[in-house]
Amino acid sequence: MSAPLHVDICVIGAGSGGLSVASGAAQLGMDVALIEKGEMGGDCLNTGCVPSKSLLAAAKIAQGFRKSKKFGIKPVEPDINFSAVKDHVFDVIAKIEPHDSQERFEGLGVKVFREHGEFIDSKTMKTGDQEITARYFVIATGSRAAVPPIEGLEADKVLTNETIFEQREKPEHLIVIGGGPIGVEMAQAHRRLGCDVTVLDIGSILPKDDPDLVDIVRTSLKEEGIRILENIKVTSVTHKEDSSVSVAIEQDGKAKTIEGSHLLVAAGRQVNVDNLGLEKAGVEYDRKGIKTDKRLRTSQKHIFAIGDVAGGPQFTHVAGYHAGIIIKNVIFKIPGKIDYTALPWVTYSDPELANVGMTEEMARKEYGDTIKTIEWKLKENDRALAENRTEGLIKVIMDKKGRILGAGIVGPGAGELISLWGLAISQGLKIGALTNMIIAYPTLSEISKRAAGSYFTPSLFSDRTRKITSLLRKLPF
Repeated sequence: MSAPLHVDICVIGAGSGGLSVASGAAQLGMDVALIEKGEMGGDCLNTGCVPSKSLLAAAKIAQGFRKSKKFGIKPVEPDINFSAVKDHVFDVIAKIEPHDSQERFEGLGVKVFREHGEFIDSKTMKTGDQEITARYFVIATGSRAAVPPIEGLEADKVLTNETIFEQREKPEHLIVIGGGPIGVEMAQAHRRLGCDVTVLDIGSILPKDDPDLVDIVRTSLKEEGIRILENIKVTSVTHKEDSSVSVAIEQDGKAKTIEGSHLLVAAGRQVNVDNLGLEKAGVEYDRKGIKTDKRLRTSQKHIFAIGDVAGGPQFTHVAGYHAGIIIKNVIFKIPGKIDYTALPWVTYSDPELANVGMTEEMARKEYGDTIKTIEWKLKENDRALAENRTEGLIKVIMDKKGRILGAGIVGPGAGELISLWGLAISQGLKIGALTNMIIAYPTLSEISKRAAGSYFTPSLFSDRTRKITSLLRKLPF
């Protein structure tokens, strides 16, 4: 047994949130220990954001070959080397890896332990033969793909986000259980890369998003040949000797069977709270995650939880935001608290679907029918017309005084366009503030100003305004 190590902060988990805490604290002069039994960079780098967006980028290039006719270019079916596409995916990961590497963090002065960590008591954690005591602990162990209890489903015979990127052989027919962001993104990527794809969902796809915006994504997916079966029940799964799969479902009271070559399960996430010794540390948790207050403190005030394991929104940018809250509380002694009022989230389908703040449904639950909504369609945007990408719109939600509560955008680049509305919400701006912007022409960003301007159109061109202008005409210049 090594001599006990005492540090200021001990971080458990080297995903995006844990790494942000460790690097920030170390660069601010704190003694930091970092424990990670798996890969540095966590889910986002290795099996989540980075590989999925890399795969989607390759798929978008492939789709461009098929959609060139309206530009006067002869469309062709692309010759896709599926294994080489995966080379691209892992090349992107390799380029980012050094930033998250053990070597970099040790260079910052962080003591990195690449073994499982478990609390002995509320003040001590053991990893390998090393005991670590700390003034503060930060649990950042993330989450993993959940495999639902379906009759006949064997977890080791299905793909999840943790294994699908290692699949070098192109699936002939990929069946996807789950129509959330992961399921939709992987369905579209594989369809564009030459696979037949069927998506199965117990409800509607993308259920957390505005239905009006989801309809546009759904239509695009179906037009590309993706079969989407919603409001169904998966009754059983049969794994065959040749590794293919048969999925039995019920839809509208009728039984159906779908045959596929591969099965991807994208039916939610399960937080990583197992074998951490949380009971010994006196940290309260349940299946949804570790219980925290607004400052991300657990039932033991010197132990914090961030990211997916804290039971809140499961996004990489939330984990990074949480890390900032920790730095404020632990290092600067500022009682920073979480505030999701201007939280953005994006599904990186094509067209993209982005939201920030409240959806219309959320706003109606809180404010009733006093809310106001405005919309502007991409087909009225000159840049969208030039690029033949007119499928989409923006929807903005406000309270009765015009204060911006939320916005949703569906269309190309929606994830980039939504940030403006996040700033507006975080600053408590009213819709009029956005009408004064000067936006470069022609850009997709103009839809934000046009939408904001449309809020004032009824009053601007009203009979009352015309009477005022009539009187003003008679005044000397």
